[in-house]
Amino acid sequence: MSDFPVLRTPRLILRELGPADVPALFAIHSDAQAMQWFGTEPITDYQQAEQLLALFASWRTLANPGTRWGIERHDQPGLLGTCGLFKWHRQWRSCAVGFELAKSAQGQGLMGEALQAIVGWGFAHMALNRIEAQVHPQNLASLKLLERQGFVREGVARQAGYWLGAHHDLVQYSLLRAEFCAR
Repeated sequence: MSDFPVLRTPRLILRELGPADVPALFAIHSDAQAMQWFGTEPITDYQQAEQLLALFASWRTLANPGTRWGIERHDQPGLLGTCGLFKWHRQWRSCAVGFELAKSAQGQGLMGEALQAIVGWGFAHMALNRIEAQVHPQNLASLKLLERQGFVREGVARQAGYWLGAHHDLVQYSLLRAEFCAR
């Protein structure tokens, strides 16, 4: 993949993450309550936030690349969260979506706006037919968000995730190109 695809929505800029975002990544990913749904252990120091930044950047160099965008408001610089498309299977024309948002930015429709932009970009520029999401069954905000975005619940992948010392069921969702285009 070449130049980083900056996306703009009415309120947001979805842009490449950089070193200046490490403090915000640390704040978001060290929040144990928020990370209970993310699928990883909360981070405990800035070095781990730097490693997370490097991981997200490395996605674009993989054979089946992915993209993780930083989310910020047009009128107020500063990282609010991230969202991305990853696990791209070119032959199957599918990938997964993931996202997280700082507590201070939740409940304002920002992630819905960001997801609409990256999903549209994925269908248009990655030639996707299917975008998948897996969500913890108790993460009601994310479940509702995906349903508002047109994702369809397919079932439960039993004990498909492991973090915080326990196995977790994950609810499987998908959105197909035809469903997105029909909206």
